[in-house]
Amino acid sequence: MNVLVVGGGGREHALVWKINKSRKVKNLYAAPGNPGIAKIATCVNILPTDINGLVRFAKEKNIDLTVVGPELPLSLGIVDEFNKNGLKIFGPTRAASRIESDKSFAREFLAQYDIPSPKFQIYDSAAQALKYLKTINTFPVVVKAAGLAGGKGVFIVNNKNEYERIVDEVLVQHKLGEAGKKIVVEEFLTGQECSVFVLTDGLRILYLPSAQDHKRLYDGNRGPNTGGMGAYSPYPMSKLVTDFIKEVIVQPTILCMHEKGFPFKGVLYAGLIITPSGPKVLEFNCRFGDPEFQAMVPLIENDIIELFLGVVDNNLQDLQVKIKNLWSICVVLVSAGYPFDYKIGEEIQIKGPLDTGTLLFHAGTKIEDGKLVTAGGRVLNVVYAADNLRVAKQKVYEEIKKIHFNGMFYRKDIGSSGMKKMKRKRKVR
Repeated sequence: MNVLVVGGGGREHALVWKINKSRKVKNLYAAPGNPGIAKIATCVNILPTDINGLVRFAKEKNIDLTVVGPELPLSLGIVDEFNKNGLKIFGPTRAASRIESDKSFAREFLAQYDIPSPKFQIYDSAAQALKYLKTINTFPVVVKAAGLAGGKGVFIVNNKNEYERIVDEVLVQHKLGEAGKKIVVEEFLTGQECSVFVLTDGLRILYLPSAQDHKRLYDGNRGPNTGGMGAYSPYPMSKLVTDFIKEVIVQPTILCMHEKGFPFKGVLYAGLIITPSGPKVLEFNCRFGDPEFQAMVPLIENDIIELFLGVVDNNLQDLQVKIKNLWSICVVLVSAGYPFDYKIGEEIQIKGPLDTGTLLFHAGTKIEDGKLVTAGGRVLNVVYAADNLRVAKQKVYEEIKKIHFNGMFYRKDIGSSGMKKMKRKRKVR
């Protein structure tokens, strides 16, 4: 098979790494790829948003399957265009991807079908949003840009002044562009957040390893939101919670999308919060998480191409996901100043060989004058899997000490919340 992966970040490097292990794959391409991907696939200089260019390339190279990493090309209708041209592609249609690309649509959909989620209001004008301020009795509240904002359109607002400032920045100053044409104001929920991933052909469902992302910049979940500072997998859940998620959240969502005429085919990512009253949906995404996928990928035993083809060809009934009995941690190394202004072009040095069990996925890197340098906010993903979470955490941070670039920053507590959760469970028993 000839396979094309669309995207060039850490998630796409992890996809290429896993796809490259398939015996079914003959030629593997990535558009645009990155220096890490270039070691195992042929990178082509086509942007993920150049859908016509990607269609032409897929035809020229007789691509048998295209796998889409980021959400933006999905929201622009890449799957619809590939389908029109008789090309196999893994991912949801433009209509189905609205579950992520339009948070106002998603909230209204969830409310219509009584799928547990926060109370919310939707506004497209600052005047109306500020009127709502008079009804807010307690803070914090959550303000979200309705469109795609690269993981940076969510604000936890702690007082009236912050609320007024965020409303002004998003709806008046348009700092988030098209993503901020509408905002969703939600109640603030407390609990542990987790990410649940399923493969679906629109009706049948296969569950992948769960994960817990760490969005805030600093240890202890402090500081501004980012695209993700790290993740561990799986997230420890009781059978009671797992069954609730399956029966009350995931299955109804898939079936209702099918009934509404926009069946979801691909990977559905449920961003959940486990509240005292049960799990609720914070968001749905129409693609693999980044960095959650980097954390979970070492745990998937299957040939991932077989799973993707099962989705595309509606053959999931013949498949099951095989998950290794391991724990995995991904830590993201970022540039100084991220997620705001940051410097690029810093040389990346790796001092000594990495452990054979370490996976290093490139995100924001490039080759400049023959050297590997930083080229983005999130630069590298360091991943390690082990028999238990404590060992995985210890090893991944040992490996990070071998990597250096000026201004390199990372969280030191990825996986700690999972270790605490499991310790509490042992005490209860």
